[in-house]
Amino acid sequence: MTLEDVYGQQTTAEASVSAGEALEELLGSAISQGCLTAGVYESAKVMNVDPDSVAFCVLVTDEEYECDIALQIHFTLIQSFCFDNDIDIVRVNDLQRLTEIVGKGKDFEETEDLHCLLITNPGDESWKDPALEKLKLFCEKSRMINDWLPAITLPER
Repeated sequence: MTLEDVYGQQTTAEASVSAGEALEELLGSAISQGCLTAGVYESAKVMNVDPDSVAFCVLVTDEEYECDIALQIHFTLIQSFCFDNDIDIVRVNDLQRLTEIVGKGKDFEETEDLHCLLITNPGDESWKDPALEKLKLFCEKSRMINDWLPAITLPER
């Protein structure tokens, strides 16, 4: 089975861009519902207090932070926690574009840590967002080809 078989006629790059569009939509929805947690330390607190509330995790880096050992250690711990708790997780390599997406939807400070984003379920009920379902399917298909931390390309605007 090839990657094209898994994604239909989409190539890996096309699937990544399609997932990027879904991620942009999901982030906008999460911001409007107050279900977005930004920051490595803030995300770790949420995961520690209520891991069942976490619906999706995004790890974000770019060339400037690739050599940041402390950040990489935090990423490893967050990834491990997500894998142990069946939380879907993706990687985005464009911190600047993500800052634009998140910044247009809420009161946002440039200094806010966006290296880890958590989308949580609002209240006690499960969140049924079409973009979230599309991303969960993307992650599931990625795991089928042993890509446990798939990378997503955010759409340019």
